[in-house]
Amino acid sequence: MQRATLDSDRIHPGIQERVAGYHRQIIDEVEAAIQENDIVVVGMKGNPHCKKARQLLDAKAAEFIYLEYGSYLGEWRRRSALKMWTGWPTFPMIFHKGTLIGGASDLQALLESGAIEV
Repeated sequence: MQRATLDSDRIHPGIQERVAGYHRQIIDEVEAAIQENDIVVVGMKGNPHCKKARQLLDAKAAEFIYLEYGSYLGEWRRRSALKMWTGWPTFPMIFHKGTLIGGASDLQALLESGAIEV
């Protein structure tokens, strides 16, 4: 399955670099964490789903890294770069062994079914 994105030949050359570099630092930071850790939770302050994901992992005594970017009112532009990069529209974004597995309810379903081990 390929997510629909605008082809680069349909982006004016004058803005291609700006599009490609949009908050690239946050993407690079998350990518580095994914490369170095089996489980990465990317979240935001005040989001109950991020808290639930951490609680699920804590209950399994799973080792994970949590990256927090702002709150509902802060750092939304940086978080939007992550949404564009992953195609996942909400937080948390949970990565297991390099693969985006979804949010807290997706994590819970995978843990309960035994589809992933942490």
